[in-house]
Amino acid sequence: MLLTGRRALLDAARVQAAARPGLLLHGPAGIGRSTLLTALAADAPPAGTVLRCAPAEEDARLPFAALADLLAPVPASCLAALPAEPLSALRAALLQGREPADGRGLLAVRVAVLGALRTLAATGPVLLVVDGLQWLDEPTAEVLAFAVRRLEGHGVRMLAAERVADGGQPERLRCCPPGTVELPVPPLTDDETADLLRTDLGGDLPPALLRAVQDTAAGNPLYARELGRAAARHAPAPVGFPPAPPVPPGLRNLLLPGARSLPETVRHTLLVASAAARPSLTLLRAAGLPNPAADLAEAERLGIAAADAEGVVRFRHPVLRAAVHADAPEHGRRQAHALLARAAAEPVERARHLALAHPYEDETTARTVMAAAGSARRAGLPGAAFELAVLAARRTPAGLPAERAERLLAAAEYACDAGRPEEAGEAAGDVLARSGSAAQRVRARLVLLRGAGQALEGAGELIAEGLRDAAGDPRAEAQLHHWAAVRGLLCGELAAAAGHAGRAARQAAAAGDTDTGIGALATLARVRSLAGEPVAADTALAEALALAGGADGGPESRRLVRMRAILALDSDRVTEARDQVVRLLAAIGESAGAEEVLATEVALTRIQVRAGHCREALHTAARCSRVMDRAAPALYARALAATAGGTADEARTLAAQAVHASEADGDRLFLLRALAVLGQAELLGGDPRGAAAAVEALQRVKELGEAMCAADPPLLHWYGDLAEALVVLGETGAAGDVLRDARARVPDGAPGSVLAALERAEGLREAGLGRAKEGAVRLHTAVDRLRRLPLPMELVRTLIALGAVERRARRRNAAREALAEALETATRIGAAPLAARAGEELARLDAGERGGEAGGPELTPTEARIAELVGGGATNREVAAELFISVKTVEGALSRVYRKFGVRSRTALAHAMAVAVIASGAAVTAGDDDRPGPAAQVVTSSQPSRARLPRPLDTRR
Repeated sequence: MLLTGRRALLDAARVQAAARPGLLLHGPAGIGRSTLLTALAADAPPAGTVLRCAPAEEDARLPFAALADLLAPVPASCLAALPAEPLSALRAALLQGREPADGRGLLAVRVAVLGALRTLAATGPVLLVVDGLQWLDEPTAEVLAFAVRRLEGHGVRMLAAERVADGGQPERLRCCPPGTVELPVPPLTDDETADLLRTDLGGDLPPALLRAVQDTAAGNPLYARELGRAAARHAPAPVGFPPAPPVPPGLRNLLLPGARSLPETVRHTLLVASAAARPSLTLLRAAGLPNPAADLAEAERLGIAAADAEGVVRFRHPVLRAAVHADAPEHGRRQAHALLARAAAEPVERARHLALAHPYEDETTARTVMAAAGSARRAGLPGAAFELAVLAARRTPAGLPAERAERLLAAAEYACDAGRPEEAGEAAGDVLARSGSAAQRVRARLVLLRGAGQALEGAGELIAEGLRDAAGDPRAEAQLHHWAAVRGLLCGELAAAAGHAGRAARQAAAAGDTDTGIGALATLARVRSLAGEPVAADTALAEALALAGGADGGPESRRLVRMRAILALDSDRVTEARDQVVRLLAAIGESAGAEEVLATEVALTRIQVRAGHCREALHTAARCSRVMDRAAPALYARALAATAGGTADEARTLAAQAVHASEADGDRLFLLRALAVLGQAELLGGDPRGAAAAVEALQRVKELGEAMCAADPPLLHWYGDLAEALVVLGETGAAGDVLRDARARVPDGAPGSVLAALERAEGLREAGLGRAKEGAVRLHTAVDRLRRLPLPMELVRTLIALGAVERRARRRNAAREALAEALETATRIGAAPLAARAGEELARLDAGERGGEAGGPELTPTEARIAELVGGGATNREVAAELFISVKTVEGALSRVYRKFGVRSRTALAHAMAVAVIASGAAVTAGDDDRPGPAAQVVTSSQPSRARLPRPLDTRR
């Protein structure tokens, strides 16, 4: 029993089934009603009785057939207790006696069933399970409708399922108890369908075939499994095909018994409609069909297809369209395509039908179809262009291998444009394996490199082989050196990347290859920026823009604009960056490839987060997922947006996925970003456990950055985050080391936000060392610096840090001023996680003011947690293991706690904490019983209640 994609629905159904007298699941055939019903019925109490029936279509004509199944488990003793006349009528209905002669038999049967259920319920709960209300014979349906209305309060519940048409409503609700809840069973999502097929088949289908199954099944689990199994049994199809998965005979038999009985003219009309990409009455008439409207009226009667008010032909379900097409003989399908080739007005569609109507080698057909492929790409239809180019290659005669390879290479490039790298790789791989032309093999390798996306770590040999084939061709060498530079950039080999980029630019200039030259200079600019050389980066970028003729050119010009926007963002020119990327998105339109759209949307997400446009960032990141949902950049963008406007849990989950995706790709550039946002997500809670996880992620960022010799502004920000996380853990010495490393990397003229981030971390470190006044001074400096910059997120973070330090120093008015501003700003910009942090700090401040000074000293989050654990009897080693910190850190923090409480031993600490709790209670009694007392002053973590009372260490956690 497969419940893939149904766990949440099953949980909701269980809640409803427990709270209501009945639950009715409904949906179309194959949607999974029976699977859910079986799982729900398995929850029945073991001491109860389950009465079930599952009538089939042929049972609907047999009176009381379902009733006989339903009552089969009822003990004879329950029936023997019935009055004579009802019992006699019931036995007659079940063919165990004669029907009463006075005509009261139907009423007597209903009374008998009602009595039997009441008697049975007196011994324990009763569950009625009816799987297939639509096939209940009418007499049984009437008996159930009569009984369930009279069983309220008797411990009888009902689970039922009814098949309805797509979007329809159940018609047998009267057979369920009053108060029954109706629960539609929705289609699976594409991801759920993929998971279902992976479980069912024990592996993955090729991506193109998986998409075809998803589109044809439209979320129906039964159809998906049948189509997937048939696809897995068939030999791999030629690249680019089939446009629909094979529909197995068994599924066709299930779907088409009515269609096969239709007149020949109707079946022919349905076949032609199934072959058309966008069938309509106008198209069908142009194809020579005499009366398609009348034919479709016949098909509509059977629920197969219909023409709407605009004349558009729609099949009731995509699988019906595929089944009609698959059920026709091959010559019939070719004839349908031939008719449509003559009728189609649009050149791309006409060429597709021409190729499908002539499934043999023919150079004239191949040239016609290839021309249409080029038209489709120019029209912004790269997917259609890819499929047409593949058709053209397949129609190319065997005696023209060079032409066939050229067409396959064009198909591969179109597939890249369409965001279909697997199919691009298949087409290019075919050329690489067969072609005797070094130039074609180089071009195939370039396609494979492009299709690899971020996963270029293992592409070194591919590039080296390409350079051997390209020897003496400066244009090809330039392109391959550029890919070597991109690989070096992604893999963190900045020196090698700079060398390859410079060589690519020189060779491109010699070859007159402007596009490659622009790309090489752009990559060089990115490398220089990452290395912390903004002047060199600006120089390379300006040279590239001059070569491109300004910002209004093609894809390479757009890439330069996007890079210039990122450099502006890193320099705190946020408004300038946003304006450039918004104009860029408006300009690229539908002509851009998936990679370009994704890169631009990711850039906009970064800009919106820094600008404090948190709600907009969530929407932009969601668009990234729609372009390439599993790609590391899309996952990174969603995680980053979640840290700003979502939740810490969501950000943490997405960031972890982005880390895994980047590691799988070997993309160290995005791995840096993904780890950094994971660290930021862990820091949002402000507690020691999250800080420990943040240190783990951000320490990897530091190590990767050092290995890459990177020193760009984002990396220096992340150094500050690492230092903050170390301070939360009490690792002030390690935090100082990190800050010294960061300061050594800060270039002259560093952006103000970098200086503010380091000042914030230094201020927190000073406070962590007990120098609250010095810490507050540094934090005020950071706040003043950030007020001059359009970076509200950074300002809010710094105000929260300032408020926390001022509160611990008992400067409550200053703390309240900083925290109130942080809360107001975070709320206004939609920064939900930071608003929550500011609110928590204000709550602690309020608790301290209401409680006075009776509750004891102020502790940092880590100190509070260590004091709690030590007071509960934990050893230093146990505390270190619990908080994921070193024993040395525990010892240092414990020494500070001893000083703050004025004690010298663990026993005295436990006593002092107990006194603080008693004092806190006295303060509460003297004030308001509903308000927290001064013991709250001991706690500064994001979960203040955890440290108020000492408790034994729970070693199970």
